[in-house]
Amino acid sequence: MKEFCLLVNGMHCEGCEKRIENVLLKEKNVKKVVANHQTGEVKISYKKEIDVEKIKEKIEVLGFSCK
Repeated sequence: MKEFCLLVNGMHCEGCEKRIENVLLKEKNVKKVVANHQTGEVKISYKKEIDVEKIKEKIEVLGFSCK
């Protein structure tokens, strides 16, 4: 399984983490998502290729920004 990490601004609590995790887990080929509001990191595990730009767009639609 492959993994990549995004830095996300705007997460303030566990609720923010869950919103991001729930949305990204619906994406094709995404197997695991761990968001951490304290570090601002979102770790995404996947098996096949995924569209990173689409992942970033999904996060931004929720009101967060990606670095």
